[in-house]
Amino acid sequence: MKLLACAGLLAAAVATAATGAVSQGDWGQYGGDSAEQHFSPLTAVNAANVVGLGLAWSFELDTNRGQESIPVVRDGVMYVSTAWSKVFALDARDGRSLWSFDPKVPGARAFNACCDVVNRGVAVADGRVFVGTVDGRLIALDAKTGRPVWTTRTVPDGRPYSITGAPRVFDHKVIIGNAGGEYGVRGYVTAYDAASGRQVWRFYTIPGNPVGPKDGAASDAALARIATPTWYGHWYDYGGGGTVWDAIVVDADLGQIYIGVGNGTPWDRRVRSLGQGDNLFLASIVALDATTGAYRWHYQESPGESWDYDATQPMMLSSLQINGAVTPVVMQASKNGFFYVLDRRSGKLVSANNFIKENWADGIDMSTGRPRTRGDIFYDKSNFMMPGAIGGHSWQPTSFSPATGLVYIPAQEIPFVYAPDAHFAFRPGAWNIAVDPSAFIPPSDAAARKAMMAMAKGTLIAWDPIAQREMWRVTHDGFWNAGVLSTAGNLVFQGQGSGRFEAYRADSGAFLWGFDAPSGIIAAPITYAVNGVQYIAVLSGWGGIAVNASKGPQQQVAPPGRVLAFKLAGSAKLPPQTPIPLKPPNPSADPSTAAQLAAGRDAYSRNCGVCHGFGGIGGDILPDLRRASALSDRVLWHAIVLGGVLESNGMVSFRKYLSAEDAEAIRAYISAQARLLEATPPATSSALP
Repeated sequence: MKLLACAGLLAAAVATAATGAVSQGDWGQYGGDSAEQHFSPLTAVNAANVVGLGLAWSFELDTNRGQESIPVVRDGVMYVSTAWSKVFALDARDGRSLWSFDPKVPGARAFNACCDVVNRGVAVADGRVFVGTVDGRLIALDAKTGRPVWTTRTVPDGRPYSITGAPRVFDHKVIIGNAGGEYGVRGYVTAYDAASGRQVWRFYTIPGNPVGPKDGAASDAALARIATPTWYGHWYDYGGGGTVWDAIVVDADLGQIYIGVGNGTPWDRRVRSLGQGDNLFLASIVALDATTGAYRWHYQESPGESWDYDATQPMMLSSLQINGAVTPVVMQASKNGFFYVLDRRSGKLVSANNFIKENWADGIDMSTGRPRTRGDIFYDKSNFMMPGAIGGHSWQPTSFSPATGLVYIPAQEIPFVYAPDAHFAFRPGAWNIAVDPSAFIPPSDAAARKAMMAMAKGTLIAWDPIAQREMWRVTHDGFWNAGVLSTAGNLVFQGQGSGRFEAYRADSGAFLWGFDAPSGIIAAPITYAVNGVQYIAVLSGWGGIAVNASKGPQQQVAPPGRVLAFKLAGSAKLPPQTPIPLKPPNPSADPSTAAQLAAGRDAYSRNCGVCHGFGGIGGDILPDLRRASALSDRVLWHAIVLGGVLESNGMVSFRKYLSAEDAEAIRAYISAQARLLEATPPATSSALP
């Protein structure tokens, strides 16, 4: 560890000069500083005294939907975005509300957000707060009042795009991407003038129709020269995917912006691209000129992407001692299970190794930079793969500590069965992945479900990025855990889906302190100081893709999310909450046939499972349809599913995707699942992915 620590300290010195360290006191940007290391030099709270942390204050949010935001703290004011793209300004000392802003996103736009109406954060610069909204707007707010200064629509009207990621600001430009890959869109990232909202440049991540007009964008030359030759067929009819829905990192030293590009649409490359080609720039890290948006270099992590292996995971910048030379690097723990270190000057692969168990590749060929993949993973047959579509690591931020030289990864081991969908037909605006929907359905038998869940594990891994090896790990009870913060006080903080918020020694992983939040935690913590007092803050609020993930028996409605702030000798108490029990199962008494149940199972899996839980096994946030009042009422069920009477709540009409017979078949299938729930002892009832 001595050599490693020396390398880490050298990295700290170089990174500070190159990217600008976190200023004392503030958590001024999404990742702490422009290097996005999610590390703080503050030491007032440290491994020796962290046991004395107590709640300083809490702020209750107005929804129990998913909370993934990382607050920004400037000059004693905390700016935090929440579900439905709302923004709050709070006094960072006591949580007192200073102002709030509601962009009034139409409820129907929730349909276009694959993984809940989450928002991961704001950017603050030049007296303004910038936020992207679920319905595709970029809004500049006055930082003192919260009043809108300008608004621009970043996505075309009528297309199923959304924004859940945080914008970044550099050189008076605001950079924002978007989401919607599974729905049939084409990815891009855009820079806007921070003063006016005027578009400065745009870079499309995959080519459009090669015989159509050019985009007139910064990406035109690179797409024509590099990307288009790697695509086949009529991918553009499906959108193609490649959305930049999370990671965007600014490298001021090199004048570059690094973007992480998402998965292909549909997932099955045989449908998307005739089973051929690397399909650039899917699943790639791409470096762009920060001034013009022009292409500089790329590195593709998963050529021919077919498994939802996005490269959108958070990236960190640093400089490491590699083979005796200080090398500026960009690092990423990818969804595909490999940890990558790239020379950020050229995109050349420095090193890569798997940080979780995986079976889709035997490693990375250092001479080509390509994975040594198994020959049968491109949907030639049904494949049991690790990691699965949820990934070995997802959007939750990693952290790099220059003090220890270690990267801290919120990792997970969750397998998945990829099988081609023999009945796939593209449906504009709907979920389009071309994967057999039965792959998502958990076993109906409780014991079989329990055995399946035992295969899924969540861990916090401390990783040496130079030696490319694990140094220590902590295994969690659940598999869906939160982002990470490390500090110079030899601390690592992380939350869990269970609601536990914990601190560990950064050098050894030893448990030091814990707190039980009333709701699950999936967001990353921050730390800041006001008037010499150091605080640790994190959002609680179970949601996102984890809406359908197990965190134990579901017996109560999830409570509202909160902003939680801690300090040494903090003595605040959470206000008492009255638990709200979930409604009992409510199956219809109407008779059904085996054929109707089979049809309902398929229609539900294709249209409903991603929000309401595959296999009809719902959670405690979005309605568990087995318990829905409408389930036993045919007229009300059809009014909701086909008539769209709950559109303002996010439940749009499915009339263009489902017939009346389909809706009734789904009701019959969910009723059958509700009867199974009635027969299941409460202690073994759990939500499953």
